[in-house]
Amino acid sequence: MKFHVIQVTAVLIAVSAPIAAQEQIAPTPVPQVDYAGFADLVAEVSPYRQTRLLNREAFFERAAAEGALILDTRSAAAFEAGHIKGAVNLPFSDFTRVTLAEAIGENTDRPILIYCNNNFVDDAPPVLAKKAPLALNIPTFINLYGYGYTNIWELEGTMTTTSVDWVTAGTE
Repeated sequence: MKFHVIQVTAVLIAVSAPIAAQEQIAPTPVPQVDYAGFADLVAEVSPYRQTRLLNREAFFERAAAEGALILDTRSAAAFEAGHIKGAVNLPFSDFTRVTLAEAIGENTDRPILIYCNNNFVDDAPPVLAKKAPLALNIPTFINLYGYGYTNIWELEGTMTTTSVDWVTAGTE
């Protein structure tokens, strides 16, 4: 019995030591990671984004305007496998002030139209559906706005890739 009490005590000490250590260590702020700033940006962007949603007809009408850019922020591989005709690819993970200026230009008022996998009901490569709160349109909109590009228009609703001018690998 005494041996079991010692074993249980040793296990409890071993398990509680890392927990106690975590409570004592204060996180070191990282100036390049600002979650509070991101949360503030999301709160600012949210009502604005609601005014910038376009149905399919309005999206493609606006995309045809002089200077408008359809921006596809999926991976380069997904873009190559298929995308809306005329779209320019800049993977979301590559967003920086420099890469955005290279893809979009310095004119922060240029009309930018965005779409993502979740705008298509195909749910097959290259447009596999994501969890709705994680749809790529959302962080794309927030980041474009955060980098100063505010003339953003987002495709609202769903469709099939066969119902739009869709380009597959090697057909553009």
